[in-house]
Amino acid sequence: MIIVFALFLLTLLVLTAVAIVRTENLFVAVMLMAIFSLLMAANFFILDAADVALTEAAVGAGVTTVIFLGALALTAEHERSRKVGRWLALGVVSVTVLVLIYATFDKPRLGDPDAPVHQHVAPWYLEKTPELIGIPNVVTAVLGSFRGYDTLGEVFVVLAACIGVLFILSAAPPPERAPRSVDDAGLRHHIVPQVVGRLLIPFIVLFGLYVQFHGEYGPGGGFQAGAIIATGLILHALLEGESAALRSIPLAVLIGMAAGGAMLYGLVGVAGIALGGNFLDYSVLAENSVKGQQIGILAIEAGVGITVCGALLAIFHAFAARD
Repeated sequence: MIIVFALFLLTLLVLTAVAIVRTENLFVAVMLMAIFSLLMAANFFILDAADVALTEAAVGAGVTTVIFLGALALTAEHERSRKVGRWLALGVVSVTVLVLIYATFDKPRLGDPDAPVHQHVAPWYLEKTPELIGIPNVVTAVLGSFRGYDTLGEVFVVLAACIGVLFILSAAPPPERAPRSVDDAGLRHHIVPQVVGRLLIPFIVLFGLYVQFHGEYGPGGGFQAGAIIATGLILHALLEGESAALRSIPLAVLIGMAAGGAMLYGLVGVAGIALGGNFLDYSVLAENSVKGQQIGILAIEAGVGITVCGALLAIFHAFAARD
């Protein structure tokens, strides 16, 4: 039954992707991309990747859709048709698809216990995580401790992306695109969004905090929590207006969150060196090495969540500040 449902979702994914490519109305394309993200989240959930599904639903269908709509307000409503180089693009895409299909012939089947990854790496993580880290969520142990350098790099990628977007959108617009000077009211005068939004926002933020501090025991962590909390705060900005949202959390605070979370992650690594260990070696943060690992993971996950939340909100407000 699960396979049949997965095939149904994959069929919807293909149809949605074709519709996105074919439509010339950019608003319709954005809405279809939000639907595509929801379908992808459902596929990830079927594959038991609940943490990835949470991120895809929050970022792909939520935050990204709002940011795309903000970008759409700065462009034309319909796509400009360009026929130059179409055959070249079609040839490149066709060759890439054929190569990807050919590569799948050597892949092990889904869930194959004899796959190479299940013969060396995965058994070691499953065996050593209770001994070295002492938490039940092996994924969190891998991302936060065993592969802490990779996660640190991802955090700085998020920060760099935020800085790049802010640099681009901070350029002075032409006179006909001057920033708004009036205090926008958002959806304050629309009863249904106000009632539903005010009901949902506390639960969204509470769920984000749950995902943040429950990542050691279930699906979740800093990336997912930061995206979920940012989604709730963006909904608040849409309901109450841009000015009210910035009065609650100023842009300077958001930029400080984006940079401060990454700095917190790096300082945890420096603390390991100062205490006689290696960079991002959490074992020396407490007398008991397992306890030190848990403290380090909690600290770096907090840094990840702060950076992701601050970066997403800063990017949103950068788009919203443009007319």
